Amino acid sequence: MAAGALSAVVLAGTAVGWATESSFDDGFGRSDAIGDGPRSLGGDMNILLIGLDSRKDLNGNDLPKQVLDKLHAGDGQEGGYNANTLILVHIPADMKKITAVSIPRDDYVKVSGIPGYTSVKIKEAYGLKKAIVQDQLAAQGVTDPKQLEFAGREAGRASVVNAVRDLTGVPIDRFAEVSLAGFYHLSEALGGVEVCLKNPVQDLEYSGANFPAGRQRLNPEQSLAFVRQRHGLENGDLDRTHRQQAFLTSVALDLRKSGTFTDIGKLTALMDVAHRDVVLSQGWNVTDFLRTLGTARSPLVEFRTLPILRYDVVNGQDVNIVDPAAIRREVKAAFSAEPATPLPAPSGTVDIANAGAESGAAATLSTFLTSRGYTKGTVGNNTTVTPTSMIYHAPGAESDAEALALTLGLPLAESASVTPGHLKVVLGTDFTAPTELAANSEPQTPTSAAPDVGKPVDTTIAGDSIPCVN
Repeated sequence: MAAGALSAVVLAGTAVGWATESSFDDGFGRSDAIGDGPRSLGGDMNILLIGLDSRKDLNGNDLPKQVLDKLHAGDGQEGGYNANTLILVHIPADMKKITAVSIPRDDYVKVSGIPGYTSVKIKEAYGLKKAIVQDQLAAQGVTDPKQLEFAGREAGRASVVNAVRDLTGVPIDRFAEVSLAGFYHLSEALGGVEVCLKNPVQDLEYSGANFPAGRQRLNPEQSLAFVRQRHGLENGDLDRTHRQQAFLTSVALDLRKSGTFTDIGKLTALMDVAHRDVVLSQGWNVTDFLRTLGTARSPLVEFRTLPILRYDVVNGQDVNIVDPAAIRREVKAAFSAEPATPLPAPSGTVDIANAGAESGAAATLSTFLTSRGYTKGTVGNNTTVTPTSMIYHAPGAESDAEALALTLGLPLAESASVTPGHLKVVLGTDFTAPTELAANSEPQTPTSAAPDVGKPVDTTIAGDSIPCVN
């Protein structure tokens, strides 16, 4: 969260002064959680910002009571290790337009590597994996609390990185994680943050929010309440996501106007916040990163929020039902320099082979695709199991496969064994059904429609306007 604000500052081209501090890189906690996953090509970079809703410090100790009291965050037992803020920032090589995509924390997504779970709210991918790994190590005789905390957090970070990578379909090159206290400490270092509200709000029980409508400057305690409030807001968590985006915009504008980077005292305070509350991916040279971005002259920065289909209740939990294939299309379009192209019309006969997906998946998918305008082909099971789902097309017929690939969110490959006019879908063990099918396999209660949350909240943070939010 505070890491997001720091990144917003960078994206606005205001952090050149920071990069002159040779000690800046040395003070961060570091993580190997990204692993050897795919990386962006051509000089582009995708950065995942993780805001951790934990009342613990980096060693797993409770935050001091006086801090918890100011945070209006309970006695230290609430919050767990949920990744309540997830923002994926795309920085293209030419740095002409930066896109920051917020991922709603209650998006219900498929996961792997978390025993006992096939789908979770994306925010839970961190804490569930952390707890499992710590229990495994404790069973093996590990007793050092710091060792358990570090290993658990590393597993949690890797889990949420993988969940975001799988949901969006894009590489993650870097990440920054910040604790709950980071918002408070950042606002404290800045002397408060200016925001704008469309309506007066009050949520004394949960977040401590109590604000009039209009522009106002919030102190550190109020700033945390502003970005944490969801109760009493028309769209709940989605409105909170928009507030976080507005907060980052405000911080960037404030820093650019105030001359913070020529004020050694303020600069030192901000560096202390970053070092105290932020963990960065291993190998990320922030000084070089800031110097490079500092050469950009007020690039356009757009915040977006990933769309959801509807609200639902699964196993007693309020969740956001999402369409993974649609999300991948949205992210691809948002991160691409090329304008989005219309989805091609369905074309061709589709043969489907189950090579490791759930029993009956091929027949169910065939019925679904037929209802969408495709012609039903052969449907059956492969004799061998494959981990990766794929769509195969005949030589020269790639355009016919594009619509199907976008609908299912699967990769394409050419194969001479595919009959002309046909497409062959192989369902591997990683297959995720289209949302219209997956939703029917989960226990549900009546659903409600979700608002259109895919529109940009603010088109630029290089200007002088602070967006008004709910």
